[in-house]
Amino acid sequence: MLSPEERRGFAPLCPDLEVELASPSDEGPRGLSALRQKMAAYQANARRLERIAVLEAGPEFHALQIQLADIWAG
Repeated sequence: MLSPEERRGFAPLCPDLEVELASPSDEGPRGLSALRQKMAAYQANARRLERIAVLEAGPEFHALQIQLADIWAG
């Protein structure tokens, strides 16, 4: 059960899969700074995968794969 504070903000949970795409031109309260805050909250409650070549969503979304090599290359 979540406390009233957790209901108003980020719950201390981590989704099985969280993918958010943003553009450098995204600004404002729902822009990049908000996404970074949300991701920091998720990362504080879960493991972090770094430099993986392919992100797969698992059996629920068996066809969802994201090739990450180009992203890591910059």
